[in-house]
Amino acid sequence: MTPSNYLDSHADDLVALLRSLVGTDTVNPPGHNYAAITERLTGELAAAGLKVRRFSIPPALLRKTLPADRHAYPRFNVVGKRNVVGAKKTVHFNAHFDVVPVSGQWRHGGPFSGALEAGWVYGRGTADMKGSIASLLMALRALRDTQTTPLVNVEVSFTADEETDSMLGTGWLVKHAPIRPDYAVVMEGGDLNHVCCGHNGVVWLEVTVHGKAAHGSTPERGTNALEKMAGLVAALEKYKERLKRQSFTTPEGKVMVPTINVGGEFSSGPGGKINTVPSLARFTIDRRVLAVETVPVAERDLRAYLLASAREIPQCRITIAKISDNQPCFTPPTDPFFAAVAKCVGTIRKQKPVFNVSKGFNDMHFFASELKIPTVGYGPGGQAHHAVDERASVRELVASAKIYAALLTSFAG
Repeated sequence: MTPSNYLDSHADDLVALLRSLVGTDTVNPPGHNYAAITERLTGELAAAGLKVRRFSIPPALLRKTLPADRHAYPRFNVVGKRNVVGAKKTVHFNAHFDVVPVSGQWRHGGPFSGALEAGWVYGRGTADMKGSIASLLMALRALRDTQTTPLVNVEVSFTADEETDSMLGTGWLVKHAPIRPDYAVVMEGGDLNHVCCGHNGVVWLEVTVHGKAAHGSTPERGTNALEKMAGLVAALEKYKERLKRQSFTTPEGKVMVPTINVGGEFSSGPGGKINTVPSLARFTIDRRVLAVETVPVAERDLRAYLLASAREIPQCRITIAKISDNQPCFTPPTDPFFAAVAKCVGTIRKQKPVFNVSKGFNDMHFFASELKIPTVGYGPGGQAHHAVDERASVRELVASAKIYAALLTSFAG
């Protein structure tokens, strides 16, 4: 039996594995159940024939890196390796196991039910990205059970905190873990017939508008921070138009422009009351950074625009704090590794593969930019990422598992 045939006949096992992974709540922040999920993943990799280590982030580094309300939540990363006799190159597969928080009314028994309906598995993390983890684990099982030897050495990492900033996840991994990859597959960013060769970055800022409190019956004695914030947000419409003058054309021919999202989080200050002039107002800005931009330049430009706009609004005083950033990356898909991945995608899917650049950020840049190795993004994807009724297609889960297995048995580097 070939690995591909094995995966077709074991689709139910793949679904059961994903449902089990989804059933472990790993919401970040704050970082629920990282110990439990990494123990499970360690066991799965070992059962597939890899030598596995689970790395615990030192408490001192955790306290230095994370906000105080997350210090009670330990961080772990898992690394598995399989060395193949005679293989000269190593392919590294990476996925994160944390998921974003949950809201809204879900159709099927809640966000951690892993409910199965009409060929879709529902639950937080199915699309982003426990589905990828399940597909890879099943690909490794298929190689083990069919006694098929890869042509390359295999490394696997399952990492923490991608949904925040990855610093204690893949960021820690590439600096401290004993990995030696020649190529990397970060298992998101591309799906279907799209192979990802880069992604946008991001800058997250928090803007605080400072006013002056007063009684609601005498608003002229105060400075209304909300009104000043409204003026500042309105001024950002011109900034959006300015950003549209920048662009980047991807290998598949799509034109991308920078974007900003205002007010993903917004709040008033302490002491707020209906009959009080608000003395403080806060909002966030998500500035997406094109693969051909740099984070420092994008951040500096946005800060300058905010400060200049505030000066144009009477009595508008602001402070700007950086929340975090994530670096963009782009690699022209010229290395033979890109062609090998594309060939596997085309063979399994019977479609012409194309190379895309993801609008969202992921952990590709740690491998492509820091380790400077050919890196692709590819996985089963899904629908409603970060939203209600997030789901992954069973058909796509199986197809991605076949592609991973095909790459390991057709590419020698």
